[in-house]
Amino acid sequence: MQRYSRLTMLLHWLVAILIVAAFALGSVMTDMKISPSKLQYYSWHKWLGITVLGLVALRLISRLLAGAPDHPASMKKWERQLAGATHVFLYALMFAVPLSGYLYTYAAGFPVVYLGLFELPALIGPNPELKPVLKEVHEALTNVMLVVVGLHVAAAFKHHFIDRDGIFKRILPLN
Repeated sequence: MQRYSRLTMLLHWLVAILIVAAFALGSVMTDMKISPSKLQYYSWHKWLGITVLGLVALRLISRLLAGAPDHPASMKKWERQLAGATHVFLYALMFAVPLSGYLYTYAAGFPVVYLGLFELPALIGPNPELKPVLKEVHEALTNVMLVVVGLHVAAAFKHHFIDRDGIFKRILPLN
């Protein structure tokens, strides 16, 4: 059975954990009243998003250089095409969600100070007209990502428990 490279496996699971953490933090912080804790959660949420963005860039480079294992011969053509399209869509979302949050932050007039150490460049300036649009875009893309990740996980479990074709084991580092 072909497997993903160790680097790809590490990046896959690290990004997955960070996305879940960013989503959970985003869900909690938006319902909070303004407080020092809420402001800290926003900072942590931004740090997670920027970290995901950087790790996904590394992951994409790794994937392009190392490739991916072949699909099992038992997979139908439409399943292989759907898997490929889903992965492309997931990569697009893993870039689009943090970028939309980044732009929203600057449109709202706030800086992104990564890990509290240095301010990242402002790609746009404060923009009261664009702020609500970017907020909606960020939230909509996040919700789409949640659905697509859910489908990705469901497909992985289908391959593991129903098809028993080894696809899920290709990305598991402890195998």
